[in-house]
Order: sequence, then structure tokens, then C-alpha cells
Amino acid sequence: MHSLTRPTLLPMDTTLSPPAGQLLDGRYLVEAQLARGGMATVYLATDTRLDRTVALKIAHPELAVDEEFVGRFIGEARSAARLSSPHVVAVYDQGSAGPLHYLVMEYVRGRTLRELLNQRGRLSPPEALEIIDGVLSGLAVAHESGIAHRDMKPENVLLTRTNVVKVADFGLARAAAATGHTKYGMIIGTAAYLAPEQVSASTSDARSDVYAVGIMLFEMLTGRQPHTGDTPLAVAYQHVNDAVPAPSRLAPGLPGVLDALVAMATSRNPDLRPADAGQFLAAVTAVRRGTPIPAVLPGQPTAAAYDRPWQPAGSSAAGQAMTGLAALGFGPPGPGADGAPGETAQLRPGSGEMPAADVRGDSHRGANHTLIAATGESWPGYGDDRHSLADADRGYGRHYEPALQRWLFSRRLLAAGLVVVLVLVAWLGIGWVVNGQYRMVPRVAGMTARVGRTDLRNDGFAVRMGSGEHNSVPVGVVIRTRPAAGSRVRHGSTITIVSSLGPAFAQVPPVTGISLASAEAALRQAGLTWVTTAPATSTTIAAGTVISTSPVAGTRWPKDRPVTVTASAGPPLPNFAGEQLQAVQAAAQAGGYTINPVQDAQGTQPQGTVVRQSPAPGTAISPHEVVTVHVSPGPPPVQVPNVDGMRAARAVAVLQNAGFKVRVNEGLGSRVRGYAPSGPQPAGSTITINVGFTFP
Repeated sequence: MHSLTRPTLLPMDTTLSPPAGQLLDGRYLVEAQLARGGMATVYLATDTRLDRTVALKIAHPELAVDEEFVGRFIGEARSAARLSSPHVVAVYDQGSAGPLHYLVMEYVRGRTLRELLNQRGRLSPPEALEIIDGVLSGLAVAHESGIAHRDMKPENVLLTRTNVVKVADFGLARAAAATGHTKYGMIIGTAAYLAPEQVSASTSDARSDVYAVGIMLFEMLTGRQPHTGDTPLAVAYQHVNDAVPAPSRLAPGLPGVLDALVAMATSRNPDLRPADAGQFLAAVTAVRRGTPIPAVLPGQPTAAAYDRPWQPAGSSAAGQAMTGLAALGFGPPGPGADGAPGETAQLRPGSGEMPAADVRGDSHRGANHTLIAATGESWPGYGDDRHSLADADRGYGRHYEPALQRWLFSRRLLAAGLVVVLVLVAWLGIGWVVNGQYRMVPRVAGMTARVGRTDLRNDGFAVRMGSGEHNSVPVGVVIRTRPAAGSRVRHGSTITIVSSLGPAFAQVPPVTGISLASAEAALRQAGLTWVTTAPATSTTIAAGTVISTSPVAGTRWPKDRPVTVTASAGPPLPNFAGEQLQAVQAAAQAGGYTINPVQDAQGTQPQGTVVRQSPAPGTAISPHEVVTVHVSPGPPPVQVPNVDGMRAARAVAVLQNAGFKVRVNEGLGSRVRGYAPSGPQPAGSTITINVGFTFP
């Protein structure tokens, strides 16, 4: 048996990089690097004191030298450690070892939601709602504690091997947001998931997390992000200026209620969103259960006030909007930044570089990176004339026309080309103006009025609630819009929503004992226009008289549902089977109807016996109606056996076995002296035998 040698644990040498194989703070054995982001590197480590595997996040040294960052880093670590939920990655410990500051977190075995989306492209609605349910469950715990995540994206959603959803990276972006920015505001978040207020005003709270989760739901349902562009700046502008489209427009066949969920969460006005993850979770839970979305009041937080990034004193919302967008436009993407897709990156003034990632399914680079950019600062290349001459010296802005091109573009060709260009520009400009002024009215029928109003407002329309109408759909559900869905109207036009007041009711009047025509008129006068009739036979109530109604008189009944009136059809038709034709004809004459006798080709019943009829017995019969009866022609003839000379008892048995009835004329003696009739006779006929003495 081989003996196991315990590895030698060396104290952490903070000057070495990477620290794999070293012992941090005398407790955590660093084993391997898992990921590297813009603010920290994550390592796989072992807690030698508790003998468990953990994830060790060590802040980058360039951030660790800032005392304000360190203070916020420690404070946010403590805040995140207070969160207790199976849907939040747990924070076990926080500490410092010389210049290194670290967090010890739960090590989750599994994969990120981003990896799942890269593999699958898009998810089914049940799968997407199940993941969103777990994400919102974790966020709800944070929001109740006054903590906003501010960087929700698929990269920060972990899926364990047991299909548990966990939210990761609470607090670190918040810590970096507050450091070294006593003069400037900050934009924090990932461009593809930024809420409009994060871009325009550099502010964020729980509603910003709800917006990001709505974008994630859209991406899971459609397999793509709602806003794409060549740069994060282009994506950010779209979040501010354009509404998130309905997922069903990209993935036809999705239920309208999923469009409603996305519209609710991604309203550009944060006051129209659910106030926090708990409210949005209630809406998602209702959809998963198939119940109506609860009527929550957007903009009313259910937890304590949320921390906001520092803002310069006296700064206005307009100024923040201007500097917030400028902070994202600091130049074209750099030659390629290191890091995994969706990692956090910090941008410093003057760098002129953008973190880039090539994530499958993205149509732009850098959109899945967390941006932490200072606002209110003059960036190189924007409004700085000092750079123009230097750029010109380096060749930027020059245009060298090739000789072939100069030869081709003579004055005549150039003039013709200019005319073509002007016509094309004019045509495109007119088309852009005309098309830009008109939009298609989306379909909101079937949604609740509140969700439909939000969807229309997100598409840039003004909304007016019209007078409700009684309808078979539930109360508060949109019946239609004016103009109708699919109409092209000017952007900003007023759309009138017509919602249901539910069905209208009326009281069923008493109509029993009156004629059917009078009963129908009385029901219609009461507002019950859907009347059905059901005939029923009766030996006591005259034909055409109402016997009953369903529902009964006095019931409050929806006007759009049928009322069944049962009226007498007269006495039922008797059962004539087995009766003689003469008796049947007499009964028909008394009832006022006519008998049509039809003789069958053969039969077993005596001649003239009714064997079946049409209509069937019990059917309502009206005067002058014809009833067809089928009559037996009688059984076929049978040869009468010769019983002369037989003893009387034997002769009777022979005749009965042949199918005849026997009548015996007793005389002196015991033998048959004659019988009648003889020859072929109908079965069942009576044969008379004479009994007496016989002489040889």
C-alpha cells in the first residue's frame, strides 16, 4: 500500500504571478485559474481548515492600491455574504494578504447560462421561464436586503449539475463603481443588458436588474439579443431610444403572454416596470401556473432604498445623459482584449480601447462585457482639435485617388454619377422620413388592459382607455384596439384600447304554460336572444305549449349564453307491434294520423299482425302525420301429417310437432277415424281430429 505524502503548503508570495500552488492567508491553497475578468481573477482553491473546495476571487493589484476601492470591496462583500438563498452563490469569507484582497465563494460545478445559449441557441418557453424563476428568486432576496446587482447577464447565471439556478457576482461591480470617482459619474453594466437609465443618467436600482432579466428572457426565447450594433455605443443608444420588440416577432408561435412579460420588464420608463425582482417573479409565477398576471403597481419598491453610484454635486439629468453616452464612445474596438466572454472590464480615461469578446450568436463585439466607464471627462479624439494635425501626419483622413479612378471619373461621368447619387439620396431620404413616421399597431387583444397599455407605450404610442364593452372574455382583457392591430399609423398616435366588461346578465322570465312563440318573444324582450327549443311528448299538455326552461325562471343568466325551452310535442306514438292491423287503423283514426300498411314478404306471426313501425314508439306524433306499419303475411304453409288410425294421444303429438294446433272430437274408441283440414296449411292452423272405433 502506497503512503500518501501531504503537499508542502508555502505562504503566498504576492510578488509571484500566477499564485497557483501557494497558500493564501495561511488557509486557502490556490490550485488553478478558472477565469479572469476586468476587476478580478477567479481561482479554484481548497479551504485547508474546513477541507472543502471553494472559488477564490482576487482583486487585481491596480485596483487593490486604492483605499476607497478596498473599503467598498470589503463592505459589499459583507453585504453579499448576508444573502442566504439557494439561488445566490454564497460568499464564505473575505480577507487580505498584503496587497491582495480576496473573496472566498461557493464553488459551483456546472456551466453558465451563456454556455447553454451558445450550445442551444434558444430555449423552449418552459425552460426559459424555469431559469428566469431561479434568477428572480435570487435577485428578490438581494432586493429585499437593499442590494442591486447592476450587472445581470447570462455570464453571471450559473446552472448546477442538479439544475439549480444561481446568481453570481454580487457587489464587485458596485465596489469598483465607487472608487476613484469623486469627480465623475459611472456607467456600470454590460451594453447588451443596460437599462436606459444606466446609460442616460448613470443611475441604477432594482428596476435596472428587472430590465436586464427581461432582456435575458428575450434572448432565451429568441436566441438573440434585441439590440445589436457594431459597438457598445450603438447598442447603448438603442436601449435609450428603441423599445424592445415582442419575442413573437422574431420567433412566431410564442404565446402572447410571454410578449407581455418581456414588455413589462423592459419598459424604457423604469416607473412602468415591476419595482423589484419579487414583483416580476410574481408575474412569471402566474404565467407558469396559467393564471392572470397579478396587478402590481410599478415603481413602488418593496424593500429599502437602493445604493446609487456617486454623482457630482449640481449635475443635472440632461448633463448626465450626455456624459453617460459619451463615456461609451471612446473610440473603436481595440486590437483585442483578453478575457472570457461576458467578463467585467474597467475602462480608464484616455485608453481608447474597448474590451472585445467573440461570443457565438452576437452580432457585435464587446456587447457582453461589463463596462465601468467614467463620465463627464473629455475623451481623446472627441472635440479636441489638438489631435487633428497629428492624425493627419499619421495618414488619418487622407484620401489617395488611384490613377484608374481619376481617368474613369471625367467631368461628364462625375456629373452623371452625382445626379444618380442625389436622386438615390433623395429617394432614400423620403422613404426614411415617410417610413419613420409610421408604425404598425401591435396586437394586444387577449392581454390584460394594463399589459396591453404598457406594450403600446413601449412601441411609442399614446394610449387611451375607451369605454368597455360586454363580452364573453374575462373582465379587463383587451377585446380590440382602435385603430385595429396591423394598421399603419403615425408614430406617437393615440391608440384606444377597448377592454371587456365581462358578459351582460338578464333574468329568465317565467314562460311555462304559454305557447312556444310567446315564450321566445318574452325571452328576447328580456335580452336573452339565444333561444333553443327541445320538443318533449306529453299526454297531458297540449302540443306547442312550454313545459319548462333551462335555466329555470328567475335565474340571472349571461345574455350571450343559450336558454333552452322545452315544449310539448303532443302524446307519444303507441307501440303497435303484435297488434292486428284492424285495431291499429282504428287507433290511428282516433289520433288524427294515417296508417300506411306494408306487407312483408314472409313472416312468422299470424297473418295481419303488425311486426314493426316507423316512427318508433314514444315519438311525438302530430295530426295528419303518416305512420308506416309492417304487417306479417302469415307463416308459410306446412303439410298436415296423416294421422288416420293413430291413437289419439300420438296423433295430437305428431300434429303439434308439425306446428299445428289440435282440436279433438271425442267418440267411442281411442283411434283417429279422420281429421280436417288436410294437405298444406298455414303453420299454427287448427287441425280437428275425430276419435272413435276403427274397423278393419
